[in-house]
Amino acid sequence: MNISHHISQLLYRYPCVTLPGFGAFLTETVSASIQESNHTFYPPKKVISFNSYIKNNDGLLANHISVAEKISYTDAVLVIENVVKALNATLEVGEVSILKNIGLLRKNSEGNIVFEASSQVNYLTNSFGLSSYVSPIVKREELKKVIEEIVVAEKPTIELLPETRKAKPYLKYAAMFIMSLGGAGFGYSAYVSQQAEIETNIVRNEVQKELKTKIQEATFFIDNPVASSSTSTIEEKKTLPFHIVFGSFRSESNAQKALNELEAQGYKARILSKNGEDLYPVVYGSYATYTEAQYEATQIQTTKDKNAWLLIQEL
Repeated sequence: MNISHHISQLLYRYPCVTLPGFGAFLTETVSASIQESNHTFYPPKKVISFNSYIKNNDGLLANHISVAEKISYTDAVLVIENVVKALNATLEVGEVSILKNIGLLRKNSEGNIVFEASSQVNYLTNSFGLSSYVSPIVKREELKKVIEEIVVAEKPTIELLPETRKAKPYLKYAAMFIMSLGGAGFGYSAYVSQQAEIETNIVRNEVQKELKTKIQEATFFIDNPVASSSTSTIEEKKTLPFHIVFGSFRSESNAQKALNELEAQGYKARILSKNGEDLYPVVYGSYATYTEAQYEATQIQTTKDKNAWLLIQEL
C-alpha cells in the first residue's frame, strides 16, 4: 500500500497527520516572499516539518485508509503498523526512506530521525495553481531636461529722417502707416483674448447653475431595501465531523447502556448511526474542529480510556 499517497491527501486538509508509532507530519503556512538576489517571487505555501515525539494514534490516518481502501478500521491499523516496521528497518541500516511528495527520512550520527521536506507540492489550497515566478530586471532611463529657448521679438524701430535732410514726404507717411498698423494688430489680439475669456466664464457659470439644479431636483429610490438586522435571521448549521469513540455495539440496547454511563460521568455522549459493519458507535462527544477533538482525545486517553480513538465522519 502506498502510505505516502494517503498522508499527502490529508496534508491538504489538516495541520497534523500522525503516523502512529513513528511520528507526525506538521504543516505551517508561510506568506509570499521575494528573493531579491535572483528576482524570484514565491507564492504562499504550507511548509512541512516532522516531529518524532508525536506517536499516539489519533485515528485520522487509519480512518482515512479504511474509507479509501474499503477495509475495516482494524485492518487499517495493522497496515500502518507494517509500514512503520518497514520504515524503521530501512532507517536502521542507514538507508534513506523517501515519501513521495512529502520528503525524505534518514538517521543522523546520533540516531535521530532527520526530515527534509519536498518542494514539489504546495499543500496550501488557496495557492492552487501558483508557482514561483522570475521577474525580468526593470531598466530605468533618466529623464533629460529639455530647455526651451524663448525668443523675444524686439519691437522694430523706425528712424525718421530729420527735416534738415529733406526726406521725401511719402516716406514719412509710409512710416506713420506702418506704426499705426502695428498698434492696431496688438490691440486686436488683446481684444480677442479678452472676449474669449469672457465667453468661457459665461459658459462655466451656466454649467454650474444647471448642475446645482439637477442635484437639488434629484430623487433617489432603493428598490430592494435591506431588512433590519433585528428582523432578519440567518440560520447556521454547525457540523460536528470529529468524534471520540468509546466503543461500538451490535446491540442497540447495549449501546444505550454505554450512553447512559458516559452521560452520568458528565460527557456529552451520543450514539451515531449504524456503520457499515452493522455496529452502533458510542462516542464521548463530537467536535467541530480537529484541534479541539485531538486535545480532548489526548485527555481521555491519558486519564480514562487509552483505547479511545478519533473518528472523522460527516453526519
